[in-house]
Amino acid sequence: MWDTQTQGFTRRLALTGSRRGMLARLGTLLVGAAALPVLPISRSRAANASNPNQVDATKCDYWKYCSMDGFLCSCCGGSGTDCPPGTQISKVSWVGTCRDGKDGRNYLVSYTDCCGRSSCGACNCNANVGERPGYEMGVHNDINWCIANGETSYHCTISLVVGVAD
Repeated sequence: MWDTQTQGFTRRLALTGSRRGMLARLGTLLVGAAALPVLPISRSRAANASNPNQVDATKCDYWKYCSMDGFLCSCCGGSGTDCPPGTQISKVSWVGTCRDGKDGRNYLVSYTDCCGRSSCGACNCNANVGERPGYEMGVHNDINWCIANGETSYHCTISLVVGVAD
């Protein structure tokens, strides 16, 4: 049965098509397959699906923002660790201890203001975990830390993991 069907298909193919026609169709198929990866397809959803643990640095619930008080530089033209163009990093900063939910460890996080432009106004985070009274300056987050710079206007805040706290 299988042999009969295969023989019938092969004979019909030989009667209706030529070798050149078959090569032309095969070439068209190969060129079409090669052009498929350059089609304008949104791959952002696929990238996020491939890494479900990917962190969104523009959301206040990111673990290393536990003592953040200010606008996220990742929403203001910079990143979570770099100031936006046209601003300068503050000479002083405050620190906090935040727990990473993935590995369960505590990390020392330094929060540094970016100065020199008016306030960004986007992605305001005010998580005061572990905040101390104003007389303990190094752990108090309600201060304009740009005061140590020549240009005292506050723009946004970055956070840098300094090391393991435990």
